Amino acid sequence: MSDSTERIEEKTAGVPAVDDLLRMLQLNPKESKDGFESFEAMTLNRESSRIYGGQVLAQAIVAGAQSVAADRTMHSIHAYFVRPGDVDQPLSFNVKKLNDGRSFSTRRIQASQASEEIFSAIASYQTDTQGAEHSSPAPENIPDPESLPTVAELVGHVPLPIAQAIAFERPFDIRHVEPPLWLAADPERKPSTAIWFKAFAPLGDDPIIHQAAIAYASDYVPVEPGLRAHGKYWLEQGMKVASLDHAVWFHRPARADEWLLYVLDSPSAQDARSLATGKIFTAEGVHVATVAQETMLRLPEYRENITAPYQD
Repeated sequence: MSDSTERIEEKTAGVPAVDDLLRMLQLNPKESKDGFESFEAMTLNRESSRIYGGQVLAQAIVAGAQSVAADRTMHSIHAYFVRPGDVDQPLSFNVKKLNDGRSFSTRRIQASQASEEIFSAIASYQTDTQGAEHSSPAPENIPDPESLPTVAELVGHVPLPIAQAIAFERPFDIRHVEPPLWLAADPERKPSTAIWFKAFAPLGDDPIIHQAAIAYASDYVPVEPGLRAHGKYWLEQGMKVASLDHAVWFHRPARADEWLLYVLDSPSAQDARSLATGKIFTAEGVHVATVAQETMLRLPEYRENITAPYQD
């Protein structure tokens, strides 16, 4: 075994990153006031100076769960990323009860830093209920995840801090079904993509943690169908990409430490925004969640058509 292979296997064990994920999902209660339940949270992942949106979404799911009855499970969350979060500033969550009905509960969940709101969401919860049921079938002829290369094998050799962080410091093992977009564009330019993902280490048995972890991972790739459609790739210079909103519908229980298939497509891009919708399936083909996200996608070739300063 070569030294480089040993290094990759050692780093992609991922246990420290999973430990950090679990620590980030342990929120500290604060004194409640003005009708809000309040919590403090930490940021441990520092790929960039901005907080990863999936982290805030996952922490919001944990915060919201503290305010509802134990027999009510989140079935959907609709969130907006209001402004960038700073990885070096304290992070606070406020949860407000909007409604508790016979079967459903609704909560507003906000995250803030330095007295400014950076994230706002509405979440809905439901008691277990019998009813009509159907679901989308999983796509066929998808390669087994173990047959696909790891991210470390794809970009671990790139001597850039962001490439090293992506390769070795994320809590999820991600396997791309199509050629990934780290270093080169997709010549086929199809507005779709698919990945397998699972946590590098066990996450325990709390279903709230698994919901939060699935939401965390769901924010990694929604921009990729738009990038593929327009012949772009992640390390290309001059692009500006940011998540604007994120919605997740949880249909059935699933574990984030077992392989999940995430299939996305982009039905539209316009006005420097790209929309993606995705479905998440278990390895057995059970449809467990649906995701939608709109992403700001500013491409350098369109700068000359922007009359306002090229910033947000």
